[in-house]
Amino acid sequence: MGFAQAFPVAYINKHIPFLCTSKKKLCVCTAKFKSDNDPLLLAATASASLRYQETLRPEPLFLDPYAGCFVADNSPKDVTQDLHPYCLATKFIDDKLLSTARLIDGLKQLVLLTDGMDTRPYRLKWPTSTIIFDVSPECVFKVAAEKLKGVGAKMPKGCIFYHIPLESSDIEQAMQFKGYNGRRPSIWALQGFPVMTLADFEEVLSMISSLAMKGTLFVGELPSSLPDIDIENKFNTSKWVDKLFMSKGFRVEMIKYEDCASGRYNNLLFIAEQLLHSDDQMELWRREFQRVENEGDEDGFEEL
Repeated sequence: MGFAQAFPVAYINKHIPFLCTSKKKLCVCTAKFKSDNDPLLLAATASASLRYQETLRPEPLFLDPYAGCFVADNSPKDVTQDLHPYCLATKFIDDKLLSTARLIDGLKQLVLLTDGMDTRPYRLKWPTSTIIFDVSPECVFKVAAEKLKGVGAKMPKGCIFYHIPLESSDIEQAMQFKGYNGRRPSIWALQGFPVMTLADFEEVLSMISSLAMKGTLFVGELPSSLPDIDIENKFNTSKWVDKLFMSKGFRVEMIKYEDCASGRYNNLLFIAEQLLHSDDQMELWRREFQRVENEGDEDGFEEL
């Protein structure tokens, strides 16, 4: 599939050392560092700083009234006039999530795969009856949650929020324990999530394929640091990404990147659609099929 025209975006390079620990269902990348030098925390704070700077611009793409609580008091407060590519990507994802959520009747499930400082649950106007699951590193989320509480951040009325630690031994089970239902509509987004290897991202796709209903939207950014991504050759990259997503049951559309004043955004922005049925859907149909078969056997026995 080809590249769709969208915002010109540029790349924020975050080469961070990780220790990858294999967990059930999903390969979890956890950093073994002191809290004041945790690369996960530093990366999340850098992204929050960009959202804060965007909020201060005279004509911002979006407002993040909570990003400032993550930024150090001695950080520069000068307002930059240029749009930063990260913020363009953030706005694109925001719009896709909100527009899709508003089309879903009844209970809505939103799953955010994040860096732990994602403020979307608080800064966006989610429809009533939206359940938000944030899957992110616990060490970062704890810091963020404390700061958000300090500034009085609140969820929209009628919405529920759950945090699922990235370090969970079984993320699927943890989500289901909190009420996630694979027979109900859901929306998935990935931005800032610590995916460092191709195997990591394949595990993410497998997890979503198991949990998400057919037709589910998955939008986000695929890090360009993953092996086999040739940013300079868009045609080869497009074919490779198509094959990667389709192998897990997703039809994907990539977003075209244009040069931007502040550089190039080499992460791959994508929109994907789940083509398979979730495990919960398949189990429901298996039970229904078994019930019909059993009823047929009973009718046949009565006729004999």
